[in-house]
Amino acid sequence: MASVKIGKGVIVLKEGDITLQETEAIVNAANSSLMGGGGVDGAIHSAGGPAILEECERISASIGRLEPGHAVITTAGRMAARFVIHTVGPVWRGGKGKEPETLASCYRESLKLALEEGIRTISFPSISTGAYGYPLDDAARVALKAVRDFLEANDGIDEVVFILWGKTAYSAYEKALYALAPPKKKR
Repeated sequence: MASVKIGKGVIVLKEGDITLQETEAIVNAANSSLMGGGGVDGAIHSAGGPAILEECERISASIGRLEPGHAVITTAGRMAARFVIHTVGPVWRGGKGKEPETLASCYRESLKLALEEGIRTISFPSISTGAYGYPLDDAARVALKAVRDFLEANDGIDEVVFILWGKTAYSAYEKALYALAPPKKKR
């Protein structure tokens, strides 16, 4: 586990399963339909049960498809977290389709929604690095910079946890975290 204090909050990196997190909210790397899918999305819908899908259906009926870079919130159903914030990451197209801006927006919009709802602890997966093909090292830099910038500009979020699946993802995020906010030397 690695952590860095940013403003009044902290960014924490952990290897594990996001569906088991006890933060107030977990973030789902959703697809635009909000109807569940594979990877993190499927795992969250499965672990949370039908209550998540029911709320997603109501949201979809109201807004249509969720555009990449935007976020909505539902219950977490049977999981320990109270809420799931669903965001749609960009599909990697070589970096020429504003993928970094869209990915950063996923993190900012999720944190904004958390702040509006009074959520103080939130867990993120590595958005867009699975089926959407975003290169892991690049995604880690974009994600951590977006979160750092948000925490520096806003009070109210105490802890942002990145729950990373596997050692490769953890290592990429750890490298990016320490490049962005080097650990302070002990005296």
